Amino acid sequence: MALHCLGGFVVAMRYGLSRPTADLDYLEVIPARHDALLQKLAGPGSALSRAHGLHLQHVTIASLPDRYEERLTPLWPGRFARLALFTLEAHDLALSKLARNSPIDREDVARLVRAVPLDPVLLRERYETELRPIIIGDLTRHDQTLALWLEAYFG
Repeated sequence: MALHCLGGFVVAMRYGLSRPTADLDYLEVIPARHDALLQKLAGPGSALSRAHGLHLQHVTIASLPDRYEERLTPLWPGRFARLALFTLEAHDLALSKLARNSPIDREDVARLVRAVPLDPVLLRERYETELRPIIIGDLTRHDQTLALWLEAYFG
């Protein structure tokens, strides 16, 4: 089984940034038929969640660059016998936070900018070519959010 992971868990575990989280968000489980079982075993309120303080959360709505799958990278390859975790590339992870743009999302992006570091040209290019054409909502608002991020985080 494989999971495409995003969110605070990826910020903390993949990119080593201090970020408390109680869930591991995932976009996709492969094969998809295992999703219900996965939620039963490790979802909110499960025995695993109660024992370890971490649960798996299937994210059903997310704004991601069109070709993010091509850039997924394995997290802890070979660590689990029947589970493979794949994480978003840092620029894709930052862009996944653009539509919501909550204070926590902005903190995560600021951390990624400093730690990875993110490339502002690549961030803008990926937004314009892979995310903007498919993003749902007010394009002007999303354009402005990206412009504010570029100004605030890259100067």
